[in-house]
Amino acid sequence: MTNPQFYDIIITQNYKKVQNKNIYMTIEQIINKVKENNPNADIKKLKSAYEFAQLAHSGQKRKTGEPFIEHTMHTAFILAQLKVDLETIIAGLLHDILEDTEVTIEEVEKKFGLEVCNLVESITKLKKHIKYRGDERYAESLRKMFLAMTKDIRVILIKFADRLHNLRTLDAQPEEKRLSIAKETLEIYAPIAGLLGVWRLKWQMEDICFKHLYPKEYKELEYKFEVEKKAERNQYIQKIKNILGQKLKEANIENMIEGRFKHLYSIWKKMQIKERKFDEIYDVFALRVILNSEADCYKTLGIIHSIWKPISKRFKDYIAAPKPNGYRSLHTTVYGPEGKATEFQIRNKLMNNEAQYGIAAHFYYKMGKKIAQPGWVKEILNIQKETTDTNDFIKEVKIDLFNDRIFVFTPKGDVIDLPEGSTPIDFAYAVHSKIGDKCSGVLINDEMSSLNKSLKNGDVVEIIIEKKRKGPSRDWLKFAKTHRAVNKIRQSTKTKLSMPNLKNYIPRNPFKK
Repeated sequence: MTNPQFYDIIITQNYKKVQNKNIYMTIEQIINKVKENNPNADIKKLKSAYEFAQLAHSGQKRKTGEPFIEHTMHTAFILAQLKVDLETIIAGLLHDILEDTEVTIEEVEKKFGLEVCNLVESITKLKKHIKYRGDERYAESLRKMFLAMTKDIRVILIKFADRLHNLRTLDAQPEEKRLSIAKETLEIYAPIAGLLGVWRLKWQMEDICFKHLYPKEYKELEYKFEVEKKAERNQYIQKIKNILGQKLKEANIENMIEGRFKHLYSIWKKMQIKERKFDEIYDVFALRVILNSEADCYKTLGIIHSIWKPISKRFKDYIAAPKPNGYRSLHTTVYGPEGKATEFQIRNKLMNNEAQYGIAAHFYYKMGKKIAQPGWVKEILNIQKETTDTNDFIKEVKIDLFNDRIFVFTPKGDVIDLPEGSTPIDFAYAVHSKIGDKCSGVLINDEMSSLNKSLKNGDVVEIIIEKKRKGPSRDWLKFAKTHRAVNKIRQSTKTKLSMPNLKNYIPRNPFKK
């Protein structure tokens, strides 16, 4: 079975070669992918959308020289790869039709229905807002993009697919615009893809942007990974597969073991953060084990640990405690053959689909049902309500949502998702505002600690409250990180200084009896 990530990488890296041979995307490829995901899909409606778009875009060319319809077809194909619903794929085919042709919104609604019409209209409005017009107007554009996502999450999936194909053809753009698009993608689009759990797109976007923004570093790392270490890596992974495969066969556990492609940007980022050389990065050797059931995941973990010694503090159980975006898997790193650190991700088939496609996978498994919005969408709406200044809004969104995340636990085992660098105060307000207001101390992993201590992944945090406490301390603003905590502290301390309380701060008249 071919790894879908590998297929995506080949398409991305060799896109120009394909262009030169005039091998274009066909509607048959899109239809086959849609039928593979949903055999009962309305193919007649899909063909009609293709013919409609082809006629509307007739004679239009892209800067690459290819027919414009190619872009919309690639967008639709990427969406089909994500296993989204048919309406979203059709909207992908039509996503440029209102902006670049004479077609009206009324025509789209009449021919394809209100749902497709709303998606096309939303993506058109979004495209008009995202322009390169200086920092201030750019920030306002981003604000509108975030809010569009809160209305229908499928809009951003279409935007992702549109952006990914534009990235694959980025060489056709002038250098200034090429770098601007790459920077915007790396700072905004890729992190949003991570929040949605759509790793399949996130990794591709990051590696293409890495190539354009840091060409020297990209080439050096690509040479080390794809040339110097490729044969060694392939031989080592095959050796692991042979050993583990035999043990799983003996245990009657059906499995698929695949070497996991480590994306160059993620390796480079770890090298920068940890100030390590390429050879010192822990998980260059990485495998994924895909199984039939959750029980098999834990059995396989036990077998792996019986063969190779696990590395302390490198085990994470995201099945028992999923990440807030729904990600589930077992992670462990062991001292493999020759003592080399080797990382395993262990999951069943459903978990693997969810890990690859994130929220898009839910459209596949819940066709026709309303999909619940992720928790961070509510965070965006809260920040929008409480922040009037656009630049402050973007700053708060980036801090609360785009920073690297940590996952800490309540004493009852509930997972709290926070930005890296968060403190017990941020944790307390994430649990409940009253817990934050009454906070007087904290136990971290059953040990007393200070309220300004930075939390780490996996910490178990218990907030000690003082019921008679009147509210938070203004000093907490010096180390609180999240928008929620900072805003609640400011609101509470501002209330304390309101008019009825001001008399407490006015000196008493010494002449008054």
